[in-house]
Amino acid sequence: MYRFLLSRQWVILTLIALVLVPTMIELGFWQFHRHERRVAQNALIADSIAAKPLPVEELTSPGHTVPRSDYWRPVTATGTFDTAHEVVVRRRTSADERVGVHILSPLVLRDGRIVLVNRGWIPAAADQHSYPPVPPAPKGEVTISGRLKADETTGASGIKDLKGLPDRQVMLINSTQQAALIGREVLGGYLEQTGPEPAGDTPELIPEPDHASIGAHMAYAVQWWLFAAGVPVGWVILVRREKHDRQTAASSGTKGNDTPGTPETDPEAIQATPSL
Repeated sequence: MYRFLLSRQWVILTLIALVLVPTMIELGFWQFHRHERRVAQNALIADSIAAKPLPVEELTSPGHTVPRSDYWRPVTATGTFDTAHEVVVRRRTSADERVGVHILSPLVLRDGRIVLVNRGWIPAAADQHSYPPVPPAPKGEVTISGRLKADETTGASGIKDLKGLPDRQVMLINSTQQAALIGREVLGGYLEQTGPEPAGDTPELIPEPDHASIGAHMAYAVQWWLFAAGVPVGWVILVRREKHDRQTAASSGTKGNDTPGTPETDPEAIQATPSL
């Protein structure tokens, strides 16, 4: 009755179904784990932003790797900007997705150590080789507030650290790189400035990270699992349909063979016909 399942066509179809089911289940769990990570990150951002501001020196030091638990923590720093070693970070987008640069300014603390401050976004220069017109940093001693961020790396950010860039232009915000260029101790990580507001509304301060949206990962996970459940159901439906079609075809063939012959072809009718 089901010998047709051993045919080449049905063996291939069955193997495809057996591969699709675990693949779709795994894709569903992949999206589910992405949903979990997004929820956990949103909670981390919300908790960090709501934390009490601390002096940056209490959370990091030269060579220190900022742990994930300290990402986006409010910090303060008091010192004087070293504009001679200011650089711009290429290929950064603004809040409305315009491509430009970030201004990375060293802030010399009272103890002589340096913390890097991302002062915000400005448009890039007209060409890739020129240094853009950078709004001047405040002069004299200032107190900056901001969010603590970890050093950027190619592995974590996906940004390729290009070599041979024009002077005072970089691809990544990295305290180790800047310490080598400046020749002084630089605290690990950097400060993403949130205050005070710059004069003239430029540079544009980096907006608070989104921690309200969770994306559609959970919906995608459910979709993949429904697809996985639908594959065996579809396979059973196709098998039942194939069986029904074969039974119908066999029944039609049998009825055709059992149809009584016409007088012209029925032997008994021919014998009964009187000869002329």
